[in-house]
Amino acid sequence: MPEIEQNLVAIRARIDEAFAKHNRAPSEVQILAATKTQPVEKIQRAISAGIKVCGENYLQEAEKKILEIGNAVEWHFIGHLQSNKAKKAVELFDCIQGVDSLKLAQKISNAVQKPFPIFIEVNIGEEKSKFGVLPQNFATLYTEIMQIPNIEVRGLMCMAPFVSKVETRPFFQKMKQLATEQSIKELSMGMSNDFEVAVEEGATMPRLGTAIFGKREK
Repeated sequence: MPEIEQNLVAIRARIDEAFAKHNRAPSEVQILAATKTQPVEKIQRAISAGIKVCGENYLQEAEKKILEIGNAVEWHFIGHLQSNKAKKAVELFDCIQGVDSLKLAQKISNAVQKPFPIFIEVNIGEEKSKFGVLPQNFATLYTEIMQIPNIEVRGLMCMAPFVSKVETRPFFQKMKQLATEQSIKELSMGMSNDFEVAVEEGATMPRLGTAIFGKREK
């Protein structure tokens, strides 16, 4: 069995095991393939193996892939988006994750004619090196964004601090709490190194790159 297909079989088995621990239904999770730097050929193999959502970090790199692959998958922007590039982003992508300011949400709203889905990024570890609204400021930002026309807050997104799997759990638990308080159902959290813990704590969309494609070629 080719590597990508084999990796996805193993990932789904690990997700099923995480479900079993917390009595969750497998249908609650949608794997997002993080395709940064991956060639079109590998992405298409992942799609053939059942991937339905792909995430890209850079507009220029993503544009070429999206034009070639088209709407065979749902495309999410998962990098940090500068507000002056919002118009281009909504032209290319079906959803923008990583919205962490009222200014960016307003720019997205101004660029569309109908509700556009976003995820609000939370800096759950309160790390200076990462983007995202601080947990204590999330409720205020959420309330402000909800008042903007043509914005659909589909979920929350985070990147846990780079610590051991066991140490990531409290951060994912906090994200679940923030989502529950606002009746938000989608949680984009968990990456190749910690996705099982994220799923156990309520992730609905882990973002996986290395686990699917292997280590990036330099």
